[in-house]
Amino acid sequence: MSEVDKVLAEIDSGLEGSLSRLFDFLRIPSISTDPAYKSECRRAAQWAVDQLAGIGFEARVADTNGHPMVVAHYRPPHASRHVLFYGHYDVQPPDPLALWTTPPFEPRLEDSSRGKRIVARGSSDDKGQLLTFIEAARAWMKTTNALPVAVTVLLEGEEESGSPSLKPFFDANKDELKADLAFVCDSSQWDATTPAIVTRLRGLVGEEITITTAGRDLHSGMYGGPALNPIRVLANLFSSLHNDDGSVAVPGFYDGVSELPEATAAQWKGLGFDEAAFLGEAGLRAQSGERGRSVLEKVWARPTCEINGINGGYTGEGFKTVIAASASAKVSFRLVGKQDPVKVRAAFRKYLTDQLPEGVSIDFHEHGGSAALELPEDSPALPLAANALRDEWGKEPILMGSGGSIPIVGAFKRDLGMDALLIGFALDDDRIHSPNEKYELSSFHKGVRSWARILDNLSKW
Repeated sequence: MSEVDKVLAEIDSGLEGSLSRLFDFLRIPSISTDPAYKSECRRAAQWAVDQLAGIGFEARVADTNGHPMVVAHYRPPHASRHVLFYGHYDVQPPDPLALWTTPPFEPRLEDSSRGKRIVARGSSDDKGQLLTFIEAARAWMKTTNALPVAVTVLLEGEEESGSPSLKPFFDANKDELKADLAFVCDSSQWDATTPAIVTRLRGLVGEEITITTAGRDLHSGMYGGPALNPIRVLANLFSSLHNDDGSVAVPGFYDGVSELPEATAAQWKGLGFDEAAFLGEAGLRAQSGERGRSVLEKVWARPTCEINGINGGYTGEGFKTVIAASASAKVSFRLVGKQDPVKVRAAFRKYLTDQLPEGVSIDFHEHGGSAALELPEDSPALPLAANALRDEWGKEPILMGSGGSIPIVGAFKRDLGMDALLIGFALDDDRIHSPNEKYELSSFHKGVRSWARILDNLSKW
């Protein structure tokens, strides 16, 4: 029997103990957004440190201006590779409590169509997910008294509240956190029996604009006609942002955007994704966006420009005949490939400014920006992780994109120069952030086994 087979056998025989530890973790109400739970967040951090130290890591609670980080290292003397594993121990508030069938911090097993499931706040996001890695490391240490590679673990306590302490912590600890590759467990499978690796994340540019045409709000009877209406100016500007085919009209916007690799496009096409069901679940009856492209391509691999909110004039109850002095709006861009967020922002501002009518002023306010991230298709770590998942699940993993942006992954690349693989075992119906959050027992069990295989394969890198 090979070393990894012995580790997998240990995971299977020790599942009850792994589940017991997960339940202990889930009982800690580590709600980062509520100051009343500050001590519970520290208790969760200390719990994680104790677990890691107990299996042979050098582990500590690292204080920040907010909730603490957990930092742990395993440094075998002759490891060929060093990986960093990221997760977060904080959880969302459980409200509304009345919608929970049982108390949110009293974990339990319940029957489901897939077998057993774990029900508790944090079971999927992210305590169950991060513990799959720790339990895999535990099985390796118990079976062989070593891990196949050097490992650094970073667990954050503010992911659910915007990660305000993350960048300062990174800036102060770059050398300690640097590794060959990062793993992030805060992601999903394709479905309950098909694993996935998220290899691309869209970037983000946020902008707020204010159009001003007068020194004060005006009576629409006395000034209607000669007065420039800022809401109409804003509407005209926004109507010009997209071409008839759904593409973004801002000059230079698509600089750095490339077509999907043929192999990736073919895999996505073969997934059998039900576009009508995806749209219908959200109450959408028609598609938007770039004409001729699939829904998955639009969400995972194409850039967007979206108007997120407009404000101007009187919007209260009843009716008021007013011409507003100003109108404002919030606009976001999702970026892909090698689009430069600085250039996209500058191009957007120039595009609007060049179209302004005489007598109109425009002000811009920045709301952050980050580049898109793509793991190179030829990354040597990608097939090693993919083969490990295939061996465990009996299926080729889907190389997915993500329509969202995950700040931690950008920080890994920007601040530490590390690529990241997002490998998680959550499902779309896990109800994260909602009452009755759950995590399939099969996701937890096979997740532990998957990480054991991945660690083994990384030793061959």
